[in-house]
Amino acid sequence: MTKTSLLDQFDAPKEILEKTLGEALRGCEDGELYAEYVQSEGLAFDNGRLKAGNFSTEQGFGLRAVSGEISAYAHSGELSLAALKRAADAVSAVRSGHGGNYAAAPQGTNRRLYGDENPIGAPSFQEKVKLLEKIDAYARAKDSRVRQVSASLGANWQMVEILRADGRLARDVRPMVRINVSLVVGEGDRQETGSYGMGGRKGFGEFITQENWQYAVDEALRQALVNLEAVPAPAGTFDVVLGSGWPGVMLHEAVGHGLEGDFNRKKTSAFAGLMGEQVAAKGVTVVDDGTLPERRGSLTIDDEGTPSAYNVLIEDGKLVGYMQDRQNARLMGMQPTGNGRRQSYAHEPMPRMTNTYMLAGKTEPGEIITSLKDGIYAVSFGGGQVDITSGKFVFNCTEAYRIRNGEVAEPIKGANLIGNGPEAMKRITMIGNDMELDRGVGMCGKNGQGVPVGVGQPTLRMNAVTVGGTGA
Repeated sequence: MTKTSLLDQFDAPKEILEKTLGEALRGCEDGELYAEYVQSEGLAFDNGRLKAGNFSTEQGFGLRAVSGEISAYAHSGELSLAALKRAADAVSAVRSGHGGNYAAAPQGTNRRLYGDENPIGAPSFQEKVKLLEKIDAYARAKDSRVRQVSASLGANWQMVEILRADGRLARDVRPMVRINVSLVVGEGDRQETGSYGMGGRKGFGEFITQENWQYAVDEALRQALVNLEAVPAPAGTFDVVLGSGWPGVMLHEAVGHGLEGDFNRKKTSAFAGLMGEQVAAKGVTVVDDGTLPERRGSLTIDDEGTPSAYNVLIEDGKLVGYMQDRQNARLMGMQPTGNGRRQSYAHEPMPRMTNTYMLAGKTEPGEIITSLKDGIYAVSFGGGQVDITSGKFVFNCTEAYRIRNGEVAEPIKGANLIGNGPEAMKRITMIGNDMELDRGVGMCGKNGQGVPVGVGQPTLRMNAVTVGGTGA
């Protein structure tokens, strides 16, 4: 960009933009002009060669007008006063038959999670390609059973500005990087995969040191070799130990989405109407925290201009809060929580998670494992499906083991954990003291929109979980 502010791209004084916005939102209860600029770069290395390399820039704005439960939205990739006026005409229809007071602006903040540094520039493109070549060579030299190596680097730099009709302007800069390694190993006709990823809202720095990228390869290889030795998972009802960190994705899906404001306002969540009630075992405290420095889901402000916050959702097993954007908070008589998020300028905001995790307990992880005579130890998850209304879920384990007589035994493959989110939360009987966040790889989908998120949890024991498998 040649100008330091996105609003400068409209080639009109801020006063004119405010006047145009004010006319568009007259009689509305809320709304804003959301402007965005994004640079993205991605490199993918596969089968010993650079398979893809791309760089892109995108900018645009979205204009939203809100009256009651109704919202109108128009967007354009052209940052100009003419485009803004066309969008204003499009959203003005929401005012028909309505009249209300424009909501007060979000509380301001002097906090700033990130500087203006763009992570795409360093290291250089050539240095990134050389790094991917090193990853490929190192992985193939580690074990003769490695048949395929895939590695990728990705980065983006996002600037957003949010202008309200009352003149309040909020701005945020959001860097993001990610590195992934995926391996295929084989013996005879059998092949298995393993993967490891890491990233966050910072530069590549620590992630591309030799120690860290080699660790990523080693972990991907370890997981793949474990799966190469795995036997079919048993089917039945088992007590399950969930590992710390990434297994929190099950908490995110099975519980987190059900605590978003829109589902509860519309009473389509399994948690609707349960505020203040016991919805999980005692000792279970779940929070959504968008203020953690450099974490994938963290934001200085959300995409409506509300500062991100540390929000307690479940405290000692009781439901105490929902994640809210401005519209659903107003309709429910609650306060916005900094969870109004959107995929891009072409999308409306909605209640979304940031970094959602369960707080640690007091039990040593080893004690949780030794407490099981016969059970399942789920270390990592892949895909899953959740029904928000019923709370039912199915999650596939990408690394899991049988527990026999209090010890971790043979690895198993094909294990699926099946249950109901609210019920599963009540079956937690032991909580480890090892709360850990994921490695910075989470992505969340909702209503066709994807946003980066973080997950986490300590080691947990969950009793009487249905396990789907094909073994005995």
